[in-house]
Amino acid sequence: MNDSKFPKLINYQALKQEFGEEPDQSAHSYSNTPLPNDNALNFEQERTEKKPGLQGSRLRSYAFAVLTRKEYSKAELIEKLALYAESRDEVIALVDELAAQQYQSDQRVAEIMLSSQKRKGKGPNQIKMKLKSKKIDSALIAEELKETDWADQAYQLKVRKYGLEVTKDPKIKAEQIRFLMYRGFEMDAIMKAINRKENDDE
Repeated sequence: MNDSKFPKLINYQALKQEFGEEPDQSAHSYSNTPLPNDNALNFEQERTEKKPGLQGSRLRSYAFAVLTRKEYSKAELIEKLALYAESRDEVIALVDELAAQQYQSDQRVAEIMLSSQKRKGKGPNQIKMKLKSKKIDSALIAEELKETDWADQAYQLKVRKYGLEVTKDPKIKAEQIRFLMYRGFEMDAIMKAINRKENDDE
């Protein structure tokens, strides 16, 4: 399946509500938020002007401190450091250097995310979207994505939520399909999962 078409297949907000997850408030939060007044704008400007302006060894030390706490994608690390740095160009050069020395690695971030998302019951489309949000190329873990038995992953998730029974009720079957699509599984894996019987050697 062409994963570029995947987001068009379902309404994520509706599915979040249907499957018990809190809807994303960001889509409508702006309508109830008053426009900032001049004082608020002045405050934001003043706060921006007071950024630490790190550079040289201080910027490098801060970068290492950040990376000891968690793994960041290259794009994320640049944006985080740029908030406190004097020069964005210096940040980009520093992050390039850290990546070359393997202190920062998009490969590691991708592998960690794949493992974490699989444990959470997420399918390949959700994982690819998550990687894209961090500006990480999913090709970095293409082999791992290909080798994963997504039909079995979808089946285990289906069993946890709906049990072992293979339903014949079209409404329940449609709900199971929507649920697994929302979790990021492709239709081929979904159909195998919802039609798989307990003793099948899938």
